Amino acid sequence: MKIMVAIRIALRALRVNRMRSALTMLGVVIGVAAVIAMVAVGSGATARIQQQIEAIGSNLIMVIPGSITSNGIRLGSGAVVTLSEDDARAIAAECPSVSVVAPFVRGGVQVMYANNNWATSVLGTTPDYLVIRNQPVAQGNPFTVDDVNSAAKVALLGRTVAQNLFGGADPVGQTIRIKNVPFLVDGVLSAKGQTPTGQDQDDLILVPISTAKRNVTGASQANAGAVGSIMVQAAGPGAIDQAQSEVEELLRQRHRLQPDQDDDFTIRNLSEVFAAEESAAQAMSILLGAIASVSLLVGGIGIMNIMLVSVTERTREIGLRLAVGAKMKDILSQFLVEAVTLSVVGGVIGIVVGISASALISYFAKWSILVSPTSIAMAFFFSALVGISFGYYPARKAAFLDPIEALRAE
Repeated sequence: MKIMVAIRIALRALRVNRMRSALTMLGVVIGVAAVIAMVAVGSGATARIQQQIEAIGSNLIMVIPGSITSNGIRLGSGAVVTLSEDDARAIAAECPSVSVVAPFVRGGVQVMYANNNWATSVLGTTPDYLVIRNQPVAQGNPFTVDDVNSAAKVALLGRTVAQNLFGGADPVGQTIRIKNVPFLVDGVLSAKGQTPTGQDQDDLILVPISTAKRNVTGASQANAGAVGSIMVQAAGPGAIDQAQSEVEELLRQRHRLQPDQDDDFTIRNLSEVFAAEESAAQAMSILLGAIASVSLLVGGIGIMNIMLVSVTERTREIGLRLAVGAKMKDILSQFLVEAVTLSVVGGVIGIVVGISASALISYFAKWSILVSPTSIAMAFFFSALVGISFGYYPARKAAFLDPIEALRAE
């Protein structure tokens, strides 16, 4: 029997019992829709974490002042300044696995423009900070190494600061006051959004590190080169561990620490934190997909059940066809095509329902949703596989009926 003939016969048989066919497909529809929606939720969570990684900075290593012991008292991390700009320059020059280094100092300030003012943070750093954070300037121009060397009073505003000081006006070229010191706005940073902990990354002002020490945060004459932290970017994702080891070894040498002494600095590899979060999101995606697949399995069982009922109801028809010369493979293909048609049509409807459900979840729950073509293709493939798998037994049972016994059936 030609496949097109089998499809026409199958569709005719399904149209005879439209309600039963529709209810049978419902299980597949729900299963496919659930798989697409749940995988979209999990993929959206994974994509969101990847965006957060990119927002904070790729291949990022943070070096912060560590705890030290003074007169038997162990002070906490950052209690004493132990890092300097010379340390940052040494890391950039002597660590092969490091690509970019940016020292910085931070301080809270009240910034003013005309009649507006805003409480924010000022970050004194170098131009390499923008490279590490993957944060280009959206308007205007970034400050330069010459600005750092000359302690120029220039500033780059985060989106939040620019909005609160200037509203919809263009800040570039305007003069703001930080601690009553005038600063020229060179540019506005591209938006970064919130960190995983909810901190607004756009609520800050970047200035040259030399300017920050001189006019904003202050610097002691005894330790003029001190910095609050050093941001390090490894040469690549596979070089993070090596870069971390090189930085640790170099700083211990520079700080003249003995083998039995603790580090007076702390190195944090943020990739480890995000890797754990990403693994959790992927595991959630797999779990949600597996749970949703149960619905698809139930739909397949429904198809098998209805096809067995159909074989029983059409036993006499099967016997008649076998008696007039139909082959076993013709009967097998007829019922198999019916089962596959039920599952494929249900799969197509399920894809539409699943995409719609994903959009509704995103709209009402405010979750990140990512419907990928791969998940749609997989859901459709498995819906067809369900039809073949669960339709084969009823089809085989119909094909192996004895023609004489089948003709006697009432």
